[in-house]
Amino acid sequence: MSKKQVKTVSKGRVAENRRAKFDYSIIETIEAGLVLFGSEVKSLRLGRASINESYATDEFGQIVLVNSNIPEYNLASSGQNHDPKRVRRLLIHKKERNKILGQIKKDGCTVVPLSLYFNKKGLAKISIGIAEGKKKVDKREVIKKRDWDREKHRLLKNNN
Repeated sequence: MSKKQVKTVSKGRVAENRRAKFDYSIIETIEAGLVLFGSEVKSLRLGRASINESYATDEFGQIVLVNSNIPEYNLASSGQNHDPKRVRRLLIHKKERNKILGQIKKDGCTVVPLSLYFNKKGLAKISIGIAEGKKKVDKREVIKKRDWDREKHRLLKNNN
């Protein structure tokens, strides 16, 4: 009898929000911890998570991650599993929290998650960015620049 081998992610990136850097201009990045249940950590170790449409907001003086999806761990017993879309509290120093809350209220910035990963100690961390939304014109310029760089690289490669 052979058992099915499951690939685990013990260190490194679990999920990344690629769209965030295109839709927003990132002002500053901060590393934060997450308050997770055991079944959530096991699900993350399998590399299953999505932070594409999530954001961080203020809830009773705490910064929480809303709309992140960590699927249920299928090997957990029925009563030990978690809600996949639950609101998760972020662990940030008080000074950083006050800075983020001030920028959200004063400047009209938003807080978006950039990547979810395990650090060297094996703890689940999330990199969040304080961001301002880009206008449609800015996005078009980014696309033009990216296309031109590709075309330039092709031309140089073909001429050599």
